[in-house]
Amino acid sequence: MNTPARQSEQGPDRGEDHQMAKIAFLGLGVMGYPMAGHLQAAGHDVTVYNRTASKAEAWVAQHGGAMATTPQEAAQGAAFIMSCVGNDDDLRMVCTSDDGAFHGMADGAIFVDHTTVSDKVTRELFEAGKTRGVAFVDAPISGGQAGAENGVLSIMCGGDQAAYDAAEPIMQVYSKICRRIGDSGAGQMTKMCNQIAIAGVVQGLSEALHFAEKAGLDGRAVVEVISQGAAGSWQMANRYETMLDDHFDHGFAVDWMRKDLGICLDTANETGASLPVTALVDQFYKDVQKLGGGRWDTSSLLKRLRALG
Repeated sequence: MNTPARQSEQGPDRGEDHQMAKIAFLGLGVMGYPMAGHLQAAGHDVTVYNRTASKAEAWVAQHGGAMATTPQEAAQGAAFIMSCVGNDDDLRMVCTSDDGAFHGMADGAIFVDHTTVSDKVTRELFEAGKTRGVAFVDAPISGGQAGAENGVLSIMCGGDQAAYDAAEPIMQVYSKICRRIGDSGAGQMTKMCNQIAIAGVVQGLSEALHFAEKAGLDGRAVVEVISQGAAGSWQMANRYETMLDDHFDHGFAVDWMRKDLGICLDTANETGASLPVTALVDQFYKDVQKLGGGRWDTSSLLKRLRALG
């Protein structure tokens, strides 16, 4: 097994003019696996960690680089530590557990989190990082598995400007837009806006296609026309055909969407925002889970309507 180099006395190795940097990538799911691959292909020195070691072994076999057995080991000597894990608890584990990355990071290293989590845990880890002399940037992503594989993700960031400026060239490797929205937590708040917007759009598209079916219309012909007007959307362009074909294994799973919408609704209660449509669609996704569709993609709201008759 390859092991990452130990940090030098000079601290993390950022590489010359960001052309090459030592990077740790924690979490090799459907998003993290290709994202880490893009970094290695771009010439960076990447060490990966994954809770299931076989996934890390497969990544190294495919892309080169190195693997580590703990987040702490992966972080040693790295200028940038990127994470893309599951939820708040997973993120805390890879950051601050006994063998977490924070224990291996050198002064001045930057932790960039691509997970969709609460703004609370983001700010908690931002402060914890400051006490250790390391920066924490929240950088949730949008664009789905295809966006990760093709290197065209949208990344919304929060954190200190200097840390963001240092990390932005690294994130550009797998993004089409990367922007700092504000202080710590602002990236996660923006991702909540993203999920709120998607929920309503997918439900509207599902109802339109369901209505077309009930009316005896050719769904493809309907979309060909309405997609060119004000009804057009990314969801319509990329999901209508698989929805009409009753295929729902393309992308972001319902279980994860419910996790994200739960964060949105909890935060709305704290901020006083009113999210009636989001709350309703969250319940519709709960219905999809009851149909056995927890791993179906989010466009499966149409499946629920068909099940209603």
